[in-house]
Amino acid sequence: MGKRGLFVGLVTLDLVYLTSSPPGINQKIVALDYTVTAGGPATNAAVTFSYWENSAQILGVVGQHPITHLIRSDLANYQLEIQDLEPTRLEAPPVSSILVTNSTGDRAVISINATKSQVAAENIPNEILQDIDIILIDGHQMAVSQKIAKQSQAKSIPIVVDGGSWKPGFEELLPLVNYAICSANFYPPGCETTEQVFAYLAGLGIPHIAITQGEKPIQYLSKDIAGIIEVPAIKPVDTLGAGDIFHGAFCHYILHQDFLPALQEAAKVAAQSCQYFGTRRWMSQGIF
Repeated sequence: MGKRGLFVGLVTLDLVYLTSSPPGINQKIVALDYTVTAGGPATNAAVTFSYWENSAQILGVVGQHPITHLIRSDLANYQLEIQDLEPTRLEAPPVSSILVTNSTGDRAVISINATKSQVAAENIPNEILQDIDIILIDGHQMAVSQKIAKQSQAKSIPIVVDGGSWKPGFEELLPLVNYAICSANFYPPGCETTEQVFAYLAGLGIPHIAITQGEKPIQYLSKDIAGIIEVPAIKPVDTLGAGDIFHGAFCHYILHQDFLPALQEAAKVAAQSCQYFGTRRWMSQGIF
């Protein structure tokens, strides 16, 4: 049977264009391909988690703006349940415009995150944690995330943090989590090196920590044992959302395996996703 996951954080609409090169000043270019999907770290992770016939709920802000039907229809394709923290909101959801360079897979992103759509912890639906097996938090709804983490710890539900970048409030949230999976751009206050980041997170009592570095090896610290995990070598087509996909895959695998094997399997999935344009097309290959 599949597991049930709760993914807390950012919900966006992503407009993604595949281009031969980024445009110059005052230049118009024609895209080679494009896709329109729901996005955001927690959202992409939830879609990935659902790939293995798991059930995923997204706890974030969507609202009633006309373009939210694009978000809802995309997520309905993956049987994802939206728990809307502000269902009467009339403002447009965050929209990201993304250019992916065809020859390298590199991406350029213009976006607005959840800074203009923060909601109070009182907006959390009742019984949101019922029958939940794992929780992922991306830090974009911090007040909500802190309360969810406290409730989850009391119920012994494992919590995964997607540490893409440092956000105020993480200092209160992180001591409550089981797994901190951070990017190389995650620097808590006073930290300037990877070693300092590991020391900071370990000092908060987090038992399992990993830092991803794109195509470079994953560094980890698990119950005082440090090491690295090599990632598959590929020729990337599109690196957009690879970290989000990694987190969603990790949430699936950690419910069935130990920390290191879960990291290894998640790295394989993320590498596979980078060989296809967009954040969804890798799923059609049915490899995992």
